[in-house]
Amino acid sequence: MSYIQPPPPPPPGFGPPPPVPPVSRPAWARKRVLLPVAVVILLVGIGIGSAGNGGDGEKSAAEPAPTVTVTAKSEAEVEPAPTVTVTKTATKTAAAKAQTEKDAADTAPEGKAVFKVWGSAPSGVEITYGNDGTNLQGSRLPMTKTLTVKDDALYYQVTAQLMGGGDVHCSVTIDGKTKTGRAQGGYNICSAQLNSDFTGGFS
Repeated sequence: MSYIQPPPPPPPGFGPPPPVPPVSRPAWARKRVLLPVAVVILLVGIGIGSAGNGGDGEKSAAEPAPTVTVTAKSEAEVEPAPTVTVTKTATKTAAAKAQTEKDAADTAPEGKAVFKVWGSAPSGVEITYGNDGTNLQGSRLPMTKTLTVKDDALYYQVTAQLMGGGDVHCSVTIDGKTKTGRAQGGYNICSAQLNSDFTGGFS
């Protein structure tokens, strides 16, 4: 039976150093180290808090409260109300129209017979004028013709026949005497005639 022998011890000066016993500090030395550390931590915390509050203060000062501006229109800028213009067309009264027609007819130089036809004839009109010995053709409206009065003439007349519609007036004037006529619509005939009398004039 064999036995394992332990190795021989190392010679003096070789091998691991002997363990150093722990050095215990007194209580007053531990307080002396912890107290400055606590003061430093406290001061750092106060500084961080002040920096945070200071930043908020600067931010509040940099951003002023919003302002609202209301602009009101002055009286000069107020838009005026729209202007409405009413146009009226003046029309002649019946009396004024009749007077105008009379003035147009009652014009003739001495010793002359004046024939007139006026109005509207959209489809045309056939006009004849003269004395008992003549039959002359008229022109388009308005028409004015003049003839020298003959002593032996029995009458002077003018006729205007509508050709399908319209409204025409006709007149014959001799020495301040006038006869007038009127025709409206269809194929109606406007006729005016002055006859000689026993005094040598016309009526």
